[in-house]
Amino acid sequence: EEYFIEWSHRLIAATTGVLVIATAVGSWITAGSHWRIRTTGTLAAIFVVTQITLGALVIDTLLHAVLVSIHFGIGILLFAMVLLTTLFAFRLKPKSIQTTV
Repeated sequence: EEYFIEWSHRLIAATTGVLVIATAVGSWITAGSHWRIRTTGTLAAIFVVTQITLGALVIDTLLHAVLVSIHFGIGILLFAMVLLTTLFAFRLKPKSIQTTV
């Protein structure tokens, strides 16, 4: 069961990494792409490479707590950049994401 969890994580992470890098490359080769999409897409790609490196270090150091924490933090930053890239791509206006109470 533990191996299944580890390998499924790696498969999902690899797929996500390829898609994030493809998005960053696409934002640079598409004419008229907004600078915000390029910036957040590029940062997401940088965070993906950082995550891959940290993931390998976490395994090599047998889950050293500091590296696991940094790996988790970079993962949150990666998620934020992917979310911002998506929001910028669809150009959501502030009204469309506000809730009424």
